[in-house]
Amino acid sequence: METEIERIDRYEDERFSKTVLYQHGAFLVNGKPCEVEVTGGNSAVIRGEDAGLYPEIIDAFRFYAGHITRFVDVKGELVREFPPVEIFKVKLEKLQPSQFYVDQDKLAAVRTFIHGPEDIVIPVIPDGGGYISLDGHTRLAAAIDAGYSEVRAFIDEDPPPVEGFVAEARKRGIYTPYDMRRVTHDEYEVLWNKFCDDYFAETGALEDNSAQKS
Repeated sequence: METEIERIDRYEDERFSKTVLYQHGAFLVNGKPCEVEVTGGNSAVIRGEDAGLYPEIIDAFRFYAGHITRFVDVKGELVREFPPVEIFKVKLEKLQPSQFYVDQDKLAAVRTFIHGPEDIVIPVIPDGGGYISLDGHTRLAAAIDAGYSEVRAFIDEDPPPVEGFVAEARKRGIYTPYDMRRVTHDEYEVLWNKFCDDYFAETGALEDNSAQKS
């Protein structure tokens, strides 16, 4: 039977800890809760009923957090480890967003686990003299609010196709994270989802969840 993995993208769910929900590490695996909690710069602990499904869950989690390379279970025993990912500092002004909006509810949640610029690690691809941010736009907004001038990043070796999103962002005058528009959660759901629906309908491209990361 094919494993069904659903990533929980909300911040209120009694089945999961607040920390895990805020880190977007909550999953339903064949209908049963499973958690991946980041515990350090590149490490996480995984909890769930069926350890045999851990590899698939880890792959799903790393789709959004490729810099996490070491996973252990609740006993501290190594479950899976990947080659280290090079993480480097990048100025906010050198980042071209592939997103237009910041959900204010998500921003409030993200602020709870950011204590320094080292807590913000995002996937990017090179773009001229700077980089395109593929994910973590809410975290970038949090960095701005905290007064950070730089965050941490890593190169995504298998990036999603974001050219159309970047072109649209520039058309809207969004060239750095400072330009992103902040909206309510309800506005975000309408504005961003409508754009994505229209974009995929117009281009005929297959919808990729990575294009809708936060």
